[in-house]
Amino acid sequence: MSAATQPEILLKVEELLVRRGGATVLDIPVLEIMRGQVLSLIGPNGAGKSTLMLTLAGLLKPARGNLVFRGMRVADGGFSYRRHIAMVFQEPLLFDATVFDNVTTGLKIRGVGRQEIARLVPEYLERFGVGHLAKRSARKLSGGEAQRTSLARAFVTRPEIVFLDEPFSALDPPTREALTGDLERILQETHTTAIASTHDQTEALRLADRIAVVNKGSIAQIGSVSEVMNRPVDEFVASFVGVETVLQGRVLRNSDGVFTAAVEGGEIQAVGHHRTGEGVLCCIRPEQVTLSSNNQPSQSSARNVFAGTIKQVTPLGLFTRVRVDCGFDIVAYVTHQSLDELGLKEGKKVNASFKATAVHVIPRKTPQST
Repeated sequence: MSAATQPEILLKVEELLVRRGGATVLDIPVLEIMRGQVLSLIGPNGAGKSTLMLTLAGLLKPARGNLVFRGMRVADGGFSYRRHIAMVFQEPLLFDATVFDNVTTGLKIRGVGRQEIARLVPEYLERFGVGHLAKRSARKLSGGEAQRTSLARAFVTRPEIVFLDEPFSALDPPTREALTGDLERILQETHTTAIASTHDQTEALRLADRIAVVNKGSIAQIGSVSEVMNRPVDEFVASFVGVETVLQGRVLRNSDGVFTAAVEGGEIQAVGHHRTGEGVLCCIRPEQVTLSSNNQPSQSSARNVFAGTIKQVTPLGLFTRVRVDCGFDIVAYVTHQSLDELGLKEGKKVNASFKATAVHVIPRKTPQST
């Protein structure tokens, strides 16, 4: 990609350190937020996602480090910087006023005139589906209506960056789905730069251009959605982004760009070249695993085919999670149609297969021989 097509860095973090009660809760040497992109922050509870959001929004003062916005360091206090951003929290935090008056708040603080307010507010109320509620008291709104109002209040100021700190986590699934769809559409329409913290992986994937996995106050990995989901850098990231089969192995041999690794209970073939004797982690996403009846010839071209017994069948909404004991445990996701056609149930004998290209390999440190 040429320099001319590289995305512009809108906000940069340099040597960020945040302490609470004397303990380090955030330590991030560098983080770049690209203009017009959505960065999703994912990670376990207590990882530091909300602390990072509050610090980036200028609401929490770090012990060390700089925020650089549009190439200029954000001064202490950051008031002028905060005029260019907006934040939406898990709780809507609305004033005891009408929906219309709540949405005008940020505009009034910025000194926007009455005519402009009268033009902008109805537009953003309609964008977020609450135009018909303009005169209703915020106290009489449902959870979804209140969060829609909060989003309209943030976006009506046309911020350069909007921070979304798990704004949908308290909502019921249908409301959450509808709001996520509306937010996705509006982010695309307005090209607003956004940083969104969420526990919902589906939500993160739907909104994000890039994903950052946060763990213990640090960024374990950051990259495109495809890169993080399919090429995790370590076992923690792999398990967190849904790689349900992670097997420790040791390289036995190499041949024509494919190596064979010994894992507990068998051998796995994967694309790549690793030194004989090298320790590796073999990561296989469940959607890459195919199950078939073991009493029929396999039609698959996959290099890895293992006979096994189903240990567990777990419905997960649109698909079913099947754990198979093949000498090692391997997890597959199957459709309801495949579940019925193959008669998959606990105790059934099946073949589990996956291609050598489906294996993501992470080198692992092994004890040195003495």
